[in-house]
Amino acid sequence: MTLKETTKKEIKHEKNEKAPVVKKERYFEAVGRRKTAIARVRLLTKKKEFIVNEKNIDKYFSLEGLVKTALRPLEAMKITDKLGASIKVSGGGINSQAEAIRLGISRALVKFNPLFMKRLRKLGFLTRDSRAVERKKYGLKKARRAPQWTKR
Repeated sequence: MTLKETTKKEIKHEKNEKAPVVKKERYFEAVGRRKTAIARVRLLTKKKEFIVNEKNIDKYFSLEGLVKTALRPLEAMKITDKLGASIKVSGGGINSQAEAIRLGISRALVKFNPLFMKRLRKLGFLTRDSRAVERKKYGLKKARRAPQWTKR
């Protein structure tokens, strides 16, 4: 049988036969970004703890407000106690890292349950905040700040 004669169903069947073995621990992965911070979030269905860069989330973010910011999507969906997360975050400051984690968790929650999308979108958790620092221009002190003008 040539390649042209095979049907789509046969091709799909062949792909399914060679599928890799499913991992025992199930997770939903997503990426969140804010300014220069990038967070890779894995929502875990079995573990109930939140680990950020190999530390507990309470130890990583010393301020309680940042922990609440990061975990807000889970609180809004009322599933904080049902899921855990393994998070790798880099770049930016602690505030932008917390907001990057929030976006990553929101995107992973949509993969976990597509019905969450409407509520998360309404709360503004699925919108990527694209604001970032403007680059410095030649001849200026900052991005737009010109040197002070002197008459003499």
